[in-house]
Amino acid sequence: METIWIIGCGRFGRIALERLASGKRITRFVVVEPKPEHFPEPGANVEIVRQDGVDFLKQHLSGQNIADWIIPALPAHLAALWLMADAAPAQIRRCDPPEGLEKQLPNPMFGHTGDIYTSMADFMCPDNCPEPADYCPPTGKKREQNLFEWLEKMEFAEFEIRVIRSHQLAPGVGGYKPESLLDLKQKVSPKPGKHLIATACRCHGVITPVLMQA
Repeated sequence: METIWIIGCGRFGRIALERLASGKRITRFVVVEPKPEHFPEPGANVEIVRQDGVDFLKQHLSGQNIADWIIPALPAHLAALWLMADAAPAQIRRCDPPEGLEKQLPNPMFGHTGDIYTSMADFMCPDNCPEPADYCPPTGKKREQNLFEWLEKMEFAEFEIRVIRSHQLAPGVGGYKPESLLDLKQKVSPKPGKHLIATACRCHGVITPVLMQA
């Protein structure tokens, strides 16, 4: 049976559970959420874990019974937060972004924690977009480039860029393999210096500048 971890159960976590649970595939869901008021209704294939999402990943990601997919449904950059929390004995902390980063991004927006959000769209996308490869459904225009490819091609003298691609699992629901996070850690941990950690699908992404200290 396929296992999916949904990290966070606010609006988007609930949407993910509802849409994926209504599919034909038999799936076991582990919903990780620290706030009881956000818990979904339990079911035969739904396990609820009352825990911080980053702490859950730090505890369970290195085990043998890891998930087939992870759905980040937090109002934060889960991959970067997990990397910073799980980097011992090395230390990773946030740092300032490279000068001019926003000029290389489509429709950039800076978050209050220092993350940079970017989108191929300059409008509010529907939460059930099927994300086709060849065109944008709201506009009908041809898709010229995927955002995850755009980010991978950026170059900055002092930064290495690491992009985790988010794959669509249902309309408006994206996730990635646990191996993507483990590969990220393997590539970043041995390399002191500055990195841009990004998670992106075809249209939307988030970037966290970090400094790895030996």
